[in-house]
Amino acid sequence: MFTAVLTEGPISRVALARRLDLSSAAVTKAARPLIEMGYLEELAATERTGPGAGRPASPLAIRADREFFVGVKITRDELIGVVCDLRAEVRASAHRRLAATDVDHVLTELGELVDDLLDGPGDYRSRTRRLGVAISGDVDHSTAQVRYSPFLRWRDVPLGERAGKITGLTTSVENDVKALTTAEQWFGEGVGVDSFALVTVGAGIGCGLIVNGRLVSGSHGVAGEIGHIGFDVDGPECHCGSRGCVEAVAGADAIVRQAREGTGRPELTFEDAVTLARSGDAAVGAVFARAGTAIGAGIAAVANLVGPARIVVSGEGLSAYDLFEPHIRASFQRQAFGAAADCPLSIRALPFEQWARGAATVSIKDLVGS
Repeated sequence: MFTAVLTEGPISRVALARRLDLSSAAVTKAARPLIEMGYLEELAATERTGPGAGRPASPLAIRADREFFVGVKITRDELIGVVCDLRAEVRASAHRRLAATDVDHVLTELGELVDDLLDGPGDYRSRTRRLGVAISGDVDHSTAQVRYSPFLRWRDVPLGERAGKITGLTTSVENDVKALTTAEQWFGEGVGVDSFALVTVGAGIGCGLIVNGRLVSGSHGVAGEIGHIGFDVDGPECHCGSRGCVEAVAGADAIVRQAREGTGRPELTFEDAVTLARSGDAAVGAVFARAGTAIGAGIAAVANLVGPARIVVSGEGLSAYDLFEPHIRASFQRQAFGAAADCPLSIRALPFEQWARGAATVSIKDLVGS
């Protein structure tokens, strides 16, 4: 019940009972202790409970400031942290640069970032018990362990345990794309949608899947890794050990490498490559075209296998999306089977603060237990 009010409220008891197939009395009984603990509140009556009913309904709503949650997104060169309320609204944010990526250094910086957020304006510490951390790679959410993070070169790191000791907060750890997908499911594009996919374009190519209203992790926790779908069996080597993966063709590092090879300029950055492609450089333009084709094929594979109601495309790579888009869409249309080609693709720019919000949302979800 609490989850329904959290993601869909304010909502009347009658509507909530109908939504959950419960009696109004059962809803009232379940709501009472949550109201007493300060997690729910009754709003002013705004509607009648039914035809001919004499007493207007008093919708139930979340008291968003009852508890706060810290979310941190770890990249290879910085930490992005936020404080969120129970509705996952960002109340404060901060960035912290990383001078190194070894576990000890990152954890030290993470502890200082959390202290900065909780001890700054807002008096959040007294009402904060939980921390969510989002990181790329193979993450076991159930044990809060990072099994493998290629960009940080971490293996078998008990991140939840170690972060919890440093911060004093109960810590949840999740793959960053899955965390972002959770936030979209509960508070964004996925509210009210039974199935959708979130594809991220950037340093890696990721995908979060919601099927039958639930986040799909798979038996091994790596479901949705479309970046490692084979695109070209004779393509470049991938950091995963395979060859020709979507990510090996379309990830930011792969684009830079190919652009350097095409121009003979070893100092070229991703931003330089974007500028050259937009100015009409044929060789670099072809790199982005091939990357878009690979991404479109990966998205089509998701549509063919899962059949989501919609697919959201996001990630830091959207800064160059104009170079990808026609090739993504053409490849998607070519590879999607039958009616899967009708699946709408929506583009949503989500800065790293939203990824940190996703980490906080995972900690909210773990608290609620849904």
